[in-house]
Amino acid sequence: MSRTSLLLMVASVAVVVAAALVFRSYTDAIGRARAVVSSGGRIANTPAGMIEYAENGVGILLLSIHGAGGGYDQGLAIAADLVGDGFRVIAPSRFGYLGTPIPEDASPSAQADAHVALLGELGVDKAVVVGISAGARSAIELALRHPRRVAAVILIVPGTYAPASPVAIEASCGSQFAFWRVNAGADFAWWATEKIAPSVLIRFLGVPPEIVAAAPKAERARVMQIVRRVQPLSRRFAGINIDSKPDLQRLPLQEIVAPTLVISARDDLFNTLQAAEFAASTIPNARLVVFDTGGHLLVGHEQEVRAIMGEFVVKASVKSMQP
Repeated sequence: MSRTSLLLMVASVAVVVAAALVFRSYTDAIGRARAVVSSGGRIANTPAGMIEYAENGVGILLLSIHGAGGGYDQGLAIAADLVGDGFRVIAPSRFGYLGTPIPEDASPSAQADAHVALLGELGVDKAVVVGISAGARSAIELALRHPRRVAAVILIVPGTYAPASPVAIEASCGSQFAFWRVNAGADFAWWATEKIAPSVLIRFLGVPPEIVAAAPKAERARVMQIVRRVQPLSRRFAGINIDSKPDLQRLPLQEIVAPTLVISARDDLFNTLQAAEFAASTIPNARLVVFDTGGHLLVGHEQEVRAIMGEFVVKASVKSMQP
């Protein structure tokens, strides 16, 4: 055997071994992700159909409605990150996410009715409603359609209607590539991009990567944990497709009677600031909190947001119990 042939054979073996190690690492990671989402939720058979959900904690009732790419697991995680202790958090998977099927009518108004059906199944009369990103759409519908079931509304980086500057996916090539991979439902592509170019996924989630790079270690870890929670992407694919094609229309926000808090950031790459400002200016007595930096995940402001939301929820809950 010639020296050249020997080198080619060694190189081929090395490539095969490396590929096997990569594949093993991926299958281990995706296996864990699938096991977690398959075991952590419950299924409620409601008048609105089957709804997957999870709950955690004790205290003031809080309905945590996740955004695009989420599920019950992200609803629990976001509540833990941004609200803290002292709450009984109920986190549903919205239509098309994880174990919740897509009904014939998958509109935000139908999703709001499904939220109420879940609360009824769990014996909950009234809750503080937190809508994150695309989850803010059904949170608003819930406050409009079922005002007696809503103690307060919190809209975080709301992916809702704005008259002049609509919410949209950030337009860079990297984000367009990530969106294409999301629509392909590619678990491996998401995993590989996380390992090779995590900044692409960070930007795709609406955060300027430089903000994350400059953040403290604990905050960087939180962002990467959010990136990893998107897996298994294939179990969230159907819901992402619903959220990515919204038919956003002006709603009668002036009819919302619940105390309302709206939070956004000026550098949110999903452009939720315009929607947040519109909602806060239209909903009676709504409070608006805007951070100059932080992107769609409010990076660097976790403790501030927790303090603001905690105080707001306690006051709103006390008020809702008054005769």
